[in-house]
Parts: sequence; C-alpha cells; structure tokens
Amino acid sequence: MNNTENGLDTYLDNHYINRSNWLRAAVLGANDGIISTASLAIGVAAASDLREPVVLATLAGLVAGALSMAAGEYVSVSSQTDIEKADIQREKEELKEMPELEMQRLAEIYESRGLKKETALQVARELTEHDALGAHVRDELGINDISQANPIQAAIASGAAFTAGGIMPLLVTLFLPIKGMEYFLYGFAIFFLIILGAMAAKTGGSGVGKAIVRITFWGTVAMGLTALVGYLFGVKI
Repeated sequence: MNNTENGLDTYLDNHYINRSNWLRAAVLGANDGIISTASLAIGVAAASDLREPVVLATLAGLVAGALSMAAGEYVSVSSQTDIEKADIQREKEELKEMPELEMQRLAEIYESRGLKKETALQVARELTEHDALGAHVRDELGINDISQANPIQAAIASGAAFTAGGIMPLLVTLFLPIKGMEYFLYGFAIFFLIILGAMAAKTGGSGVGKAIVRITFWGTVAMGLTALVGYLFGVKI
C-alpha cells in the first residue's frame, strides 16, 4: 500500500459518520432506559414508603421498556428498509425503460452540485457505463452503505442500551435508603446521564458540553414531571 492510500485510510478513520446509525440507536436506548426507568421509580417512590413497590415497578419498567425499544426500533427501521428496497426496484425498472432519460437526470444532479454541463454529462455517462444502478442509488436516492438501515443492528443496540441504562436506577432502588429515594434516584440519574452524554459526544466526535446540557435538561424535565404526578395523585402505601 502506498503513502497516498495510507493517508486516505487515516483521513477516513478521523470521521464519525459511519457510526451514526448504531450510535443513534444506542444513545436513544440508554437515554430512554435511564430516564424512563428512573422517572417511573421516582413517581412510585413519591407515593410509597415501602421499597417493594418501587423495586417491582422499576423492574417491570426495565423489562417492558427494553423489549419495547428493541421491537419498536426493528419495526421502524424495517419500514425504512422496505422503502429503500422499493425505491431501488423502481430505479431498476426506470433504467431498463428509459436509460437515456435516467442518465440525463444523473447529469442534472451533478450539474446542480457545481459541475459544468459538459463535465456533468461526461461523469454521468462514465458512471452509467461502470455501474448505472449504483450511481442512481447513491446520487439520486441518497442511499449508501453508511446511511442504509439495518433493522437487526438497530434493535439489538436499542434493547441492550436500554437495559444497560435501566439497570442503573434499579440498583439505586435496591441498595439505597427508601427514605428520600426519589432524591437519590434523581441525583444518580443525572450523574448517569452526564456520563452517557460525555461518552456519546466523544464517540461521535462532537462537543461534550453541549451534549451534557441537552441530555441532563430533558432528563430533569421528565423526572420532575413524573415526581410531581406521584406527589399529586399518589396515595402513600
């Protein structure tokens, strides 16, 4: 491998877009696991002086939430995959029925991106000769290996991340004093969210501070409203 190829590999390794699909699912799952499980536990703790109802509600929320996240992610991403496959099949048919028009459409896309008309047409012609469907899928439909949906990967990432996030509030309900449990849950949940925000930002190559502020703000809102419901409508049991 020559120096140019080594330089290109290094350049590509410095980008994070290839992580966007699984990272989005994992962050969403872990964030939801922490917030929803902690919020549920806070709501029950605000209405109960006993540990058992809090632990039971937290465990039930953890199991149900993990399964729901995995199933929901699989269904939604599968729907995206179905749309992509249908568009690709439609593109195949159009290439068979009107290849010249499709090549002209490809040239117009390249021209709109800044190429001269003659250059755009030449690029479209050469790419059509090389791999017509691949060119249209990539440049007309906007589908590539990075953005293409993967239902199984998304479902596993979401379910596992939700479980990892939800276990943390569950441990709090198991081992910390029941008196003031809602405050313990809120404090530890914010701590967990800060760690999650920092890890997600570092993995995705974005700003840590902004990610932490965003994730802790919305976590505080969710847990605060749930605690309020527990205080207003809960009956001490």
